[in-house]
Amino acid sequence: MQLGDARSGKLADNLSAFGRALRRAGLPVDPARIALAQQATLAVGLASKQDLSAALESVLVGREQDRAVFRELFDGFFKNPDLAQKLLSQLLPSAQGKAEPGKRRPRVREALAPQKALGQAAKPSAQDEKLEFDAAMTASDVQRLHHADFSQLGVAEYRLVERLARELPLPLPHYAARRTRAGARGSGVHWPQLLREAARSGGDATRLPRRQRCLTPLPLVVLVDVSGSMERYARLLLAFLHAATRHHKRRAVFAFGTQLTPLSETFRIADTDQMLLAAGRAIADFAGGTQLGASLAQLRMQHARCLVGRRTLVLLITDGLDTGENAVLVDELDWLKRHSGRLLWLNPLLRFEGYAPLARGAAALHQRADAMLAVHNLNRLEELARSLADLMKR
Repeated sequence: MQLGDARSGKLADNLSAFGRALRRAGLPVDPARIALAQQATLAVGLASKQDLSAALESVLVGREQDRAVFRELFDGFFKNPDLAQKLLSQLLPSAQGKAEPGKRRPRVREALAPQKALGQAAKPSAQDEKLEFDAAMTASDVQRLHHADFSQLGVAEYRLVERLARELPLPLPHYAARRTRAGARGSGVHWPQLLREAARSGGDATRLPRRQRCLTPLPLVVLVDVSGSMERYARLLLAFLHAATRHHKRRAVFAFGTQLTPLSETFRIADTDQMLLAAGRAIADFAGGTQLGASLAQLRMQHARCLVGRRTLVLLITDGLDTGENAVLVDELDWLKRHSGRLLWLNPLLRFEGYAPLARGAAALHQRADAMLAVHNLNRLEELARSLADLMKR
């Protein structure tokens, strides 16, 4: 395997370019990891490609779900020596030419796409003259993105879908509150409004305003799983819920993994991008394990006031792959059911045909949830509002 000519000092440049390609594929690679990669390369040498791949993987990959992406990108990056030179000038993405042979992941295909420096004049070759038009925003592509699974999107596609998700509405169901107001219909006369109108007309009542109960949106509690298996869904769903419930005053948002993190104050930030940055700083257990029972116990002991009687609508967003004690989870779910109006389980694993909740945590959720809905693409998010209305009717 040829990493570069050692006499001209290209080893460090190749490793830096490989790190930038990993970043484009979504891996958290910083300069400290690049420095460790250079030390690991000098330690194992260039004689064996497998040894070098294992050494770089040990220092550049920190999450289990990124190992397959790293291995595929390593094979594609160091297969063609000219590809490294194209990736060294990485500022703005350019239109992709002929696709690489084989079926690669979208993140890997995008990371291996040739990059063009800002202001650099393009020199078309015989192969580059045959370009396809970028149809990323055509009707067919937008329709495809509405059906695409969030976990299968490339980096650019993921950002585009995240922007589209912020525009989806989520009208929450309303209920008749105890407070009344003046209206055209009602059970009795609204005396304060009648007296005000009579005072303006010299003591004569021209009409009888009726006492009508006010309609108030249901109190909303959102619990979002931010564990490793839900990482690709958590950020996008947080952006969707922040924009869709922007004017909803009675909402409480929590993130949970191995512990519960309140995000209600973070959700008060008007800008969605700033909210996501603040949420990333607040969540300490992002991309870790899942202990739903312990998180619900923390909700019961510290934040029980967010559950308003039997009217609260609880959205529990998780795949149900719990690693905690099952007895604790069952007890906490029973308590949550007694203190809420409806419990809706939003499960991305429902995208698989024939899915059955066989895990202990998923089985406990399936028995106690009032309804279960998939949230793995934009179409499912659009159906969420209709599902909420049907759930409250039942």
